[in-house]
Amino acid sequence: MRKVSNATVAMIMAIALYFTLFWGFDALRILTSPTFGLEDVWRSQYVFGIGRVLGLAPMGLIQLGAFFGALKLAVAAICAIHLVDRLRCLSGGKPSTEILEGGLILVVLIAIVSAGPAVASGNTELAREQVIQLALAALATALCIVERNYRRDSDLVASVRMSETASFTPWR
Repeated sequence: MRKVSNATVAMIMAIALYFTLFWGFDALRILTSPTFGLEDVWRSQYVFGIGRVLGLAPMGLIQLGAFFGALKLAVAAICAIHLVDRLRCLSGGKPSTEILEGGLILVVLIAIVSAGPAVASGNTELAREQVIQLALAALATALCIVERNYRRDSDLVASVRMSETASFTPWR
């Protein structure tokens, strides 16, 4: 029976920890700010870019900033829940990777939406930051798929072994 390597599990946990810490602190910074993070010009350029495209007024920009802060907090909470689930499963059991995959979908959507205004304005530093977020989410998703395929293969092998040991009884 093949097992997923410890490096795969460690990488998934490291990426989940990264999003928990960095996006969690960023979300708390946004949500505790009186202007929902708009005073930090570097970090809020994507809010202004999206607001320009949508034609938002100042109150709409504040609401958009609060929306992105809430989404980042949700991603951080989802990744924290996955970390707790992984730690629970160290003693035995199977972790639920669907939780993390849902959070990674949000990461991909936020990174793509945030990278659009950065690319349109020619800000390569901000675009690079969003591409790194996107690459980490893609790597974690690929590792979750590898882990799921190994788990499916091991379950299939276990069920075949159980059926080979059972004797033939036609009236059961």
